[in-house]
Amino acid sequence: MTLQKINGKKLAQMILSGAHNLSNNAKKIDALNVFPVPDGDTGTNMNLTITSGANEVKKLTSDSVSEVAEAFAKGLLMGARGNSGVILSQIFRGFSKGLEKKEAVTTIELAKAFESGVSTAYNAVMKPVEGTILTVAKDAGNQAVSVAEKEQDIIQLMEQIVAEAKASLKRTPDLLPVLKEVGVVDSGGQGLLTIYEGFLAALKGEELPEDPSDINMDEMINAEHHKVTQDFMDTEDIEFGYCTEFMVKFEEDKLNEYPFDEEAFRNDLSEHGDSLLVVSDDELVKVHIHAEYPGHCLTMGQRYGSLINMKIENMREQHTAIVGSKEKKNMQKEKSEYAIVTVAMGKGLRDLLESLGASVVIEGGQTMNPSTQDIANAIKQANAKNVLILPNNKNILMAADQAAELAEENVRVVPTKTIPQGISAMLSFHPDADIDSNQQAMDEARKQVKTGQITYAVRDTQIDGITIENGNFMGIADGKIIATDSDKMETVKLLLNEMISKDDEILTILQGEDVEDEEVNRLIKYIEETYEDIEIEVHNGNQPIYSYIFSVE
Repeated sequence: MTLQKINGKKLAQMILSGAHNLSNNAKKIDALNVFPVPDGDTGTNMNLTITSGANEVKKLTSDSVSEVAEAFAKGLLMGARGNSGVILSQIFRGFSKGLEKKEAVTTIELAKAFESGVSTAYNAVMKPVEGTILTVAKDAGNQAVSVAEKEQDIIQLMEQIVAEAKASLKRTPDLLPVLKEVGVVDSGGQGLLTIYEGFLAALKGEELPEDPSDINMDEMINAEHHKVTQDFMDTEDIEFGYCTEFMVKFEEDKLNEYPFDEEAFRNDLSEHGDSLLVVSDDELVKVHIHAEYPGHCLTMGQRYGSLINMKIENMREQHTAIVGSKEKKNMQKEKSEYAIVTVAMGKGLRDLLESLGASVVIEGGQTMNPSTQDIANAIKQANAKNVLILPNNKNILMAADQAAELAEENVRVVPTKTIPQGISAMLSFHPDADIDSNQQAMDEARKQVKTGQITYAVRDTQIDGITIENGNFMGIADGKIIATDSDKMETVKLLLNEMISKDDEILTILQGEDVEDEEVNRLIKYIEETYEDIEIEVHNGNQPIYSYIFSVE
């Protein structure tokens, strides 16, 4: 069997197969996270990103390669989450450009599209790092062009692309020392290979393993049902603003710790919203809920396994679009001069950032990076002439930059990588200064703060000369693991000993959702006795994953 050309229909099959394969392997890709912290999310982010692109493709009936590729690129762009998702969106943005005005393509045209994707992705990254998804894309793209010069069969071309991507992935530890030290290959590169393997399976007519997310659950209501009553209410009357759907693919190790009980799970979720439906079988549970804080519901679901097929829609925006109402009039009000958009996970952190002047706090952070579309929506919601974005997470920076580029407003990104950096930056904001001056001042301020985090290890590993055991606590200072112990308080002491110097004056403690007040009081007593000149501030951040976040200034 040879295939000398593909049309839009075949390309769509390739894309859907690639998305399907990535969905099935997202958990394995998450597990390749270099740090053994419980926030490995490359597979999740890439899966959510490509699912957004695949959904746009599903809407088409076109046989045009260019139209299918353009729809895919658009969906990826707006759905991109995390740095890996943004880079993936850029790869296929360039891929789409390489297929412009083409109804069908040959091997050489397809190969040049892959090459175009590599160029676009490299140009989008300020400091490209080899040994990552970029390298795998580049090596596979170069191979594609080389093979296409003498090969007319697209199936053979894709087989060579997959083979080279696989070989390139194996070489990533030789290019990025931290991968070799930890003993893993690059997670983003693994994700791209998984997509390419899906492409090849579609070309060869092979069936991939069945995705349990395709299971038909008749009890699940249509996501559009909330439109029925919208003519009879004002936007302000919507108590729970986000129509939230997600599935949880059960994982045995998590179920051992949190046995799943459908009725109990339903009762727990009911405290966070209405219009709730929970349907489960032996492999997964599917949830529909109208919630004000979707992240809380997602976190509850994660106790039982991996999140898949997530969809969150802002019903207030939908209501305005459908029937107008007072919300529409509000949008016509004069824009404020300034707004700050920031990201946090946990009600306490949200309240704290809002008290410091944040106009919009996007629910997200570790394990749930907001997409480009989420940030773009927040910029519009802020309704200001000048908008400053504080991502508060290094894995959200690229999505923030992408949203800023797409925005009609005057938007600047202050590259905060932690919550303490975000808080410090916000305290340096001056409403009377111009946006460039504010961006510079806030950027300088975020560099002056030291960030510490306490979390736990999800596997045994050795990194930066430290041997870490699964389940032990870890102390992380500005992104580097510097302490570990089986006892949480001992880990805290080791971390603070490394962080606090004689010149430091203020220690801010952000208390996580798993920490009792009594434990915090014991910690405060220890700090007061050990660091007599340090001033202590405590806030209940209620953040997941990290028992403590420390800010030292």
